[in-house]
Amino acid sequence: MKSFFQELRLVPRIIWPIALMATSAIWYLFFWAPRSWPITRTEVAFLAWGALIFFAWVVMIGYIYSDSRRRGMRHIMWTMLAIFIPYFIGAILYFVLRDPLLVACPKCTANCRSTFVYCPKCGAEISPACPECKRAVEPTWNRCAYCGKELIS
Repeated sequence: MKSFFQELRLVPRIIWPIALMATSAIWYLFFWAPRSWPITRTEVAFLAWGALIFFAWVVMIGYIYSDSRRRGMRHIMWTMLAIFIPYFIGAILYFVLRDPLLVACPKCTANCRSTFVYCPKCGAEISPACPECKRAVEPTWNRCAYCGKELIS
């Protein structure tokens, strides 16, 4: 549960009051605005769940914006897709297709994709590479999965 709250810290601080105000406005428009009385418990429950889902959606949009920036992705594009593709499909697509987290280069501390073998800024080795085909390999591999060359440990 600790990592969930750490991830929530990515949501920009301005999003929380925006989500609260937007949810309050929806609550006011549909519940307190002049309408026929009495309101049934079903209507109140439906409105409460709808407001809660809307609040979560606004917070999720803020999270997608920050998380995509952190991962070096096109954050504006992913935020717009999450907003405008209906039924949470844009958000689901983001979580399915998002890139892995960036890693820091051990030499120059530039942010690099974890799939890179060499740093694009300084050329330092970020992850182990096959001596034959120069592709990234796992440290526990005995042979390269791409060319079959035996790896020297």
